[in-house]
Amino acid sequence: MTSHQSRVALIAGGSRGLGRMAAVELARAGWDLMINYRQGEEEANRLVHHLREYGREVEAVQADVSQRTEAARLVERTVSRFGRVDALVHAVGPFLRERRRFVDYSVEEIEQLINGNFRSAVMTIHSVLPHMRRKQFGRIILFGFGRAGEAPAWPDRAIYAATKTALVSFTKSLAVEEAPYGITVNMVCPGDIVGANKEKTIQDVRRLSDEETPLGRPGSGEDVARVIRFLCEADSDFVTGNVINITGGLDVIHPVSKAPLE
Repeated sequence: MTSHQSRVALIAGGSRGLGRMAAVELARAGWDLMINYRQGEEEANRLVHHLREYGREVEAVQADVSQRTEAARLVERTVSRFGRVDALVHAVGPFLRERRRFVDYSVEEIEQLINGNFRSAVMTIHSVLPHMRRKQFGRIILFGFGRAGEAPAWPDRAIYAATKTALVSFTKSLAVEEAPYGITVNMVCPGDIVGANKEKTIQDVRRLSDEETPLGRPGSGEDVARVIRFLCEADSDFVTGNVINITGGLDVIHPVSKAPLE
């Protein structure tokens, strides 16, 4: 099957972490791939080499998709290279592990979180939708966090939570608008999948213990990637506008601030 006949996925933020695992899972399922990265060219190139071992057509392109012109350039490069873009997996999004109240964030950090988590999704989707509409097919996957669909209070994570819950409404609105064009829009919401576990398989983490997660083991990148693969399938067209928790039963939200008082 030639590249123009194969399904093509654009993975924004695909060189590492959960985006990387989504790329691996889709390559295994027969998708050709455009891997976007903002930093980490060496990681992206290693991933391209790995994915080509599955017999797929793969390319990596650097772009800061929070910038309108760069998001548009990335999408146009994908269409130029492959002739189409059938799925967009938006795995971009900075997250600050340190717990801090909103007042203690710098203006630069606030802008980084808003641009990286929200603006980048809006700009990339705005660029990709016309191409999907022309093909009457599209799969858009956004990332949230466990319970994002409830718009809960998340002390010490105010800006991150605000950007992701804004994307919940965006996901549901786009799902309605784009359904007549064969385009589905869904959000996956991982639990506390951190560090190296983002790039591990289910088999890797089954040997590990996690007392906080009701399932008893930590989550893995494969847990999330398998859901993404399902949502990207042609026969998953009746699944749209959904916010899907992938948490092992863990509630990641803490009801009170844990940041230290001054």
